[in-house]
Amino acid sequence: MYDALVAFCKWLEGTPWGVSTRTSLWLYPFIQLIHFSGLTVWLATNIAVDLRLLGIGKRRQTAAQLSDGLFAWNWIGFCVVVLGGFLLFSSTAGTYVTNPAFRVKLGMLVPLALVWHIVVQQKARVWGQAEETLPAGKLAGLMELLLWISVITAAVEIPNY
Repeated sequence: MYDALVAFCKWLEGTPWGVSTRTSLWLYPFIQLIHFSGLTVWLATNIAVDLRLLGIGKRRQTAAQLSDGLFAWNWIGFCVVVLGGFLLFSSTAGTYVTNPAFRVKLGMLVPLALVWHIVVQQKARVWGQAEETLPAGKLAGLMELLLWISVITAAVEIPNY
């Protein structure tokens, strides 16, 4: 299985987008900028809903209304993050796949945080109907915040390996 993954990574590095991203003077930083911009939108919308679930912020909207209002922006940001991340990964996939921080981030933390985010988005409509969020909603919002902080921490550690 690992040999197949390494072979896929080598193939990915040889694709036109992998070679272009790796060899261009300006393309890698530009894609990184796009990736981080999408990440900003993605995380900002997540954090806004999570903080509202925790009871922090202006009370003009319930957590459910805020979640509904940010839904499209949240998933647009996610799509930009995935596309940018894929292009960055394709530039040196073989190096990334052997990086312990990258493996923890993409193999464990991102799937866990993403599944939890989907649960929170669905349940926010129930937990966040009233002005005061249910204790389960507060706990879920706090857990999502902690998961995304863990993902960011793992991402920051990637260059150190």
